[in-house]
Formats: sequence, structure tokens, C-alpha cells
Amino acid sequence: MSDGEPVVSETDLDWDEYDHGEREFRRKRLGGAAGGEELGTSLYELEPGKRTWPRHYHAGNEEAIYVLGGELTLYLERGADSEGAEVTEHALEPGDYAALPSGSDHAHEVEARGGETARFLVISTMNEPDLSVLVDRDAAMLFAGGAPGNYDDRYISKTVDLDAEVEYWAE
Repeated sequence: MSDGEPVVSETDLDWDEYDHGEREFRRKRLGGAAGGEELGTSLYELEPGKRTWPRHYHAGNEEAIYVLGGELTLYLERGADSEGAEVTEHALEPGDYAALPSGSDHAHEVEARGGETARFLVISTMNEPDLSVLVDRDAAMLFAGGAPGNYDDRYISKTVDLDAEVEYWAE
């Protein structure tokens, strides 16, 4: 946290590192460190050919990407919950901004392209509970108690198969 100060330097924060094969990236959670409550911002670094999170959309949160350096490919799938949805590719360069409202028309993922490390900000509303649909896996992540990026306060944090169903009134 920021000890009550609303300003934080990214140089004072450690990287959170993620390594899941082609999904290997570094992240600094700036928003929470500066005391943000309803708006989150993370700084990402992504090596060429690597991706961040699997293609997903949020039911309760809006995200945006702002490219600081390097180049990204934004894979965007509109109507991800319907048959025949197509993925489009958008080349993003420094200074480009992409808005990703909630809902299945904005399923997305990013990959670094070109020859240098991509640096970019991901900005998000911090509403909880939320449902994040992983479109390529027909799965969803359910979380409550902590908004996106706040893992410590969560009392629900489950990834489930979208085909899994139980009777509401079953005992």
C-alpha cells in the first residue's frame, strides 16, 4: 500500500512474475499500491512472442490497455458466447489505447510482437463480485471478496467448467 499517499513510483514496487509456458509476463500493481479503490492499474512487461492472460471477458468489469513501449497484438473476439464468433487481430504500438468494456463482445488477450519487450498499462474497474469467462476453455472464474488483482481478501476464487450445473433446490 501507499501508507496513505496517493502517489507511488513503479521503481519502488517489485514485479509479480507469471510463467505458464507461452504465458510469461511481469506485472506491477500500481493502483492498489497508490491506494486506489475503484480503479486499478497494472504495469506489464511482456517479451516478444509471449502472451498474458488467456482470452477472456469480464461480466462485471471494464478494462483498457495503453501501450507505453514495444508492440502488441490484441486478439479481440466479439460475441464470444455465440457460435461462429471470429477473432480479429489489432496491432498496437506506443500511444495506442484499447477500450475493453465488459461482456462477450470484448473477449481479449494480448501477445508481444516485434523485437523488443512490450510495456503497457492495463486499467480496470474494480467491481466485485465478478465473473471472468475463459472463452477457449468454456470455463469461468468466479471471485468475490476482492476485486480483480486483490487476491488477499477473496473468499470465493474458483475456476469452474461452464457446463457444470447443479439443481438449485437439491439437498
